[in-house]
Amino acid sequence: MAADARVLVVDDDVTVRDVVRRYLEASGYAVEVVGDGAAGLRAFARNRADLVVLDVMMPGINGLEVCRRLRRESEVPVVLLTALGEEENRIAGLRLGADDYVTKPFSPRELALRVDSILRRTRPRRLDPVSAEVRDAGLVLDTAARHAELDGVELPLTVREFDLLAFLLAHPGVVFSRSELLGKVWGWDFGDHSTVTVHVRRLREKVERDPANPVRIATVWGIGYRYDRGG
Repeated sequence: MAADARVLVVDDDVTVRDVVRRYLEASGYAVEVVGDGAAGLRAFARNRADLVVLDVMMPGINGLEVCRRLRRESEVPVVLLTALGEEENRIAGLRLGADDYVTKPFSPRELALRVDSILRRTRPRRLDPVSAEVRDAGLVLDTAARHAELDGVELPLTVREFDLLAFLLAHPGVVFSRSELLGKVWGWDFGDHSTVTVHVRRLREKVERDPANPVRIATVWGIGYRYDRGG
């Protein structure tokens, strides 16, 4: 865990804010809580957090719009809080670049574990003792520095996008189902398969020269996805 990490919690429910704050502080994080989207944007601009926990359904500027505005200027990890029946909002948030989501009612302990998992991944570390850098047809991925570029231009990848690309690139030619990717990349034993679908779509928009006709991240119909080198 990054003990000095700062987490911003944006939720209009006082009880939720208080519970989440207490659990995250118990996990060692510095936590700031605010009650609406506008206040959340001001708080982030004033003191950039290392991760944002963001409720989707809020009056005024809702969570999806906050996520959209955050993504214009930052790749800060975002965890959405969504109601059980808000699948459309959940998918919309993932398309906007959210890294994870937790559905209400939720376990504060589960949320704290999700936050911990994401922040662990953002810390520079050496994943491969031999070489942390992987190259493929203009794509360069440095897993130690968590840096990616294509044809010399840095790729603005979110935490989960980077993890997904790194995993696929480490296993070229191997087909993985969405369930397997949820387990291997997200660490989930179960979850919404659309999470994987949306992240693959976002990745293709960044690493494929023609996202509509991908040559790197191939769809294997009825099974899942495969990374093809030399794309």
